[in-house]
Amino acid sequence: MKQAQNLARMPAPARYKADNAATFVEAFEGNAALKEGPEWLVSLRQEAADTVAEMGLPTPKLERWKYTNVHPAIKDVSGVAAKPGFVVKPVDKLVTDLSESLQNAPEWLQSILTERPHATFRYADMMMWELANMFTQDGVVIDVPAGQKVSEAITIDFTGHEGQLSAPRAVIRLGEGAELTIIENHKGEGQFWNNALIQIKIADGAKFRHYRMQEYGSKAVYTQNTHVEIGEGAHYEAFTMALGGNITRNQVHAAVIGGGAECDIYGINLLDGSQISDSTFEVEHMAENCNSNQFIRSVMRDQSKGIFQGKVYVHEGADGTDGYQLSNALLLSEGAEMDTKPELEIYADDVKCSHGATTGQLDEEPLFYLRSRGLSENEARALMIEAFVNEVVEKLADETVKDVVLQKVSQWLKL
Repeated sequence: MKQAQNLARMPAPARYKADNAATFVEAFEGNAALKEGPEWLVSLRQEAADTVAEMGLPTPKLERWKYTNVHPAIKDVSGVAAKPGFVVKPVDKLVTDLSESLQNAPEWLQSILTERPHATFRYADMMMWELANMFTQDGVVIDVPAGQKVSEAITIDFTGHEGQLSAPRAVIRLGEGAELTIIENHKGEGQFWNNALIQIKIADGAKFRHYRMQEYGSKAVYTQNTHVEIGEGAHYEAFTMALGGNITRNQVHAAVIGGGAECDIYGINLLDGSQISDSTFEVEHMAENCNSNQFIRSVMRDQSKGIFQGKVYVHEGADGTDGYQLSNALLLSEGAEMDTKPELEIYADDVKCSHGATTGQLDEEPLFYLRSRGLSENEARALMIEAFVNEVVEKLADETVKDVVLQKVSQWLKL
């Protein structure tokens, strides 16, 4: 199997005992429906299963997973859901069911489903991607024709199944000059694991706004891989708000393949209890005169932990690149933690790239000033935290989403 063979040639530190994946490999082997379908699809699933069986699931032994250990949180996840839990609204001719599309998949859809990110073989940590490939069956395909500007946002409401792994999958394609907004809502109580895979193609001049609101219950685990390719003069705006879950990992790989393209990745993490939220991003600049921004603000209280691993990778010839990264964190409790690892890898000369990270507590001087103006300590702290996260909110293009985010910030501060 080609993928398994390629992964098998990875450096020794990437290889380790794969017992942690046995439950899911056995579930795959015992599901006859996954052995049926077109030859390319059966091959995709089997190659992925071979890879997961050999490599296992990521552990902190891998560099990009050293801050996040999902295994204690998924040890009681003992089955695989027959169908991932999600609802798409509105359902129109742009939206089709993946399970139906797979039987007579057009060439473009096959190509997307079987591809891997450009960065895959620089890292040995794509087993979550392969886990999703194993269970490729149900999901959604959204295909926007060239020139069509979709005025109403498409919403996808995700939930989970108690004690089970779900593998929701989405394939999204925008034609030249198209415009689309998608809002993902993630809610659900109980102990479950959702491992999502989202693949996006944005053609020249198209604009895609992609917003994710993650509010799972305190026992849920959410991991997701988003891979997006951005064409000439196109714009991708992504935003994730992490409020819930036990452990969440938001992993995005953006390939800027067309000149003059823009990629903005924003995020707000509001964490408490023992929550862990991991934001791992890479923007790969492959064309000239492109801009990218990674801007994350995190607020942690109790024993919670935030993680930011951001990278800008500039290929040779990608002159005129402007790549920016910034992670700012507020620690509201002594037990809270923030781990940051911004990176730049540059193989072009004429570029502007920067990264920065700060972690600290609320500034006592403005806090004292606000209290001197008649605010209580709690009111003053809330006002400062709202101002802190609002710098991210103000960058979002969708006014309705801005209002929703600010409401959720206010609700979290009252807890």
